[in-house]
Amino acid sequence: MTASESKVFSRASGLAAWKQVADSIEADIAAGRISPGDRIAPEAQLAERFGVNRHTVRRGLADLAERGLVRATQGSGTFVEARPLAYPIGLKTRFSEVMAKAGKEARGELVSAEHGNADAATAEALKIKPGAPVLDMLTVNRADGVPLSLARTFLPLPRFLGLEQIFATKGSLTKAYKKFGLDDYKRLSTRITARPAAADEAQMLDIAPGRTLLIINAINVDMDGKPIQSTLSRFVADRVELVVER
Repeated sequence: MTASESKVFSRASGLAAWKQVADSIEADIAAGRISPGDRIAPEAQLAERFGVNRHTVRRGLADLAERGLVRATQGSGTFVEARPLAYPIGLKTRFSEVMAKAGKEARGELVSAEHGNADAATAEALKIKPGAPVLDMLTVNRADGVPLSLARTFLPLPRFLGLEQIFATKGSLTKAYKKFGLDDYKRLSTRITARPAAADEAQMLDIAPGRTLLIINAINVDMDGKPIQSTLSRFVADRVELVVER
């Protein structure tokens, strides 16, 4: 049994047992004994290792998840989070292209789509009249199956009528645009803020509620300068590193 595998629970330390469990696993991650993407040992095995009950182990793992060090996936186990992925924000920001350059498989999952009417903010962003018809899509964007962002996107109708069906098949907004004769587009504006994740956002992003999200409000236009898309994206802050390019 190695030093990292020995029982670490010590009542004399003054630290709660779950905290000692969390600190030991964090030390293993920091030392490279557990690598990003690795599956952490099952709760029963950890309980035996540390000489504590499974509830204590579960509390320690929850602490690590809240701090973005591990990710619990239902039915699969708990995994060490990957290092933050550099995500450029520039004139031509494409999720699929950013992921491809990083050697990741990108996939957009359509959560919901409906036709609605533009509110004042959406109308201003898309340069349409308030109440004009829009496509309202909610998507989860993944890299190698791990959720990176949750996005709500508004697109003008009837220009992009039926786009949600193509997106559901292609898993990429850029690929869906090509079916509408839009081969290229560019970023008009980007606004970035941050806030804690709400419960529903956390569930879709596979994180603990309260984890920090980077909020990106973006407007894209076609090559003639006509707005085509207004998107509110919520990125898991410790899974990406935003790089603003000139």
